Amino acid sequence: MQLPLPKVCVTFNADQNRQQIIDQFKELAEVCFLSDLADQDDKTRRDLLLSSNVIFCLQPGAELNTSTVKQMPHLSFVQLLSAGVDHVDFNQFPEATPLACNAGAYSKPIAEHVLAMALALTKKLPQRHQAMREGEFDQMTMTGSLQGKVAGILGFGGIGKESAKFFRAMGMSIQAINSSGTSQPDVDFTGTLNDLEQLMRAADLLLISLPLTHNSENLIGKTQLSWLKPDAMIINVARGEIVDQTALYNHLVDNPDANAAIDAWWVEPFRHGEFKIKHPFLDLPNLLGSPHNSPRSPGADQHSIKQATANIVNFLTAGKVTGLINRQRDRY
Repeated sequence: MQLPLPKVCVTFNADQNRQQIIDQFKELAEVCFLSDLADQDDKTRRDLLLSSNVIFCLQPGAELNTSTVKQMPHLSFVQLLSAGVDHVDFNQFPEATPLACNAGAYSKPIAEHVLAMALALTKKLPQRHQAMREGEFDQMTMTGSLQGKVAGILGFGGIGKESAKFFRAMGMSIQAINSSGTSQPDVDFTGTLNDLEQLMRAADLLLISLPLTHNSENLIGKTQLSWLKPDAMIINVARGEIVDQTALYNHLVDNPDANAAIDAWWVEPFRHGEFKIKHPFLDLPNLLGSPHNSPRSPGADQHSIKQATANIVNFLTAGKVTGLINRQRDRY
């Protein structure tokens, strides 16, 4: 007698990538989409979840009923589409159920965004553009160069490593901080958060690309910003909450030769339902902002889906699963 296939329940709206997900599992698992039951009653949706073995989700707080999930008798694995997990309440899931994030899924397009921001600020493109709008044609003032400078990378995971490739190509040296302090190829210095002051004092460019956890919230405050060179550049593509908002604003006001590029803000629509900042960052001449769209590039979503579904396949076939979440270490 043939055993029934395990059931993978996709809880986010995956209409544009539906066939890609189905094809990835082929005859390995039955795939169901919770959005297909949007017009059904709660009991029908609940029954579908209760019969599932794997949940594939994006915003579990909005997509899932906690009491239902905790009662799922067959739930053996939860895969997140996102790389970040600070929006996830780990208590929503049974303690014994392994959770995995989609680590590194968007690292390549984000690294391109980082390089674009670094070059735009180094060459003072926003400032020169504004000056030309105001009638000033300043052809003689020096801009800047990345060559020979130090890139300090705070968080040397997928984004940090991909960004380092671009920085090395621009002639920069690399200093990095990761969780273990283990030496990395082509990196001049590798340390842990205990070496944060050393890294920040050396950096001409500080890239913030580490996860937001209870340990990294407000990691960079007034004291830490004072360690930077007066003309150092800060690029944040991680989470706004890693940097104290008021301290950063005051730092940029007090150090006009410094620059900052922010893609990840403190209050954003995806996580908080709105965009809000305490200070007029976007009025600063030494600030370049983007609406947390660094992952948005052609094919990026398809790659993310492919990587996440491949991880589920690995779980179902006893392969090596990546991105497993440590609930104590990774919680926010």
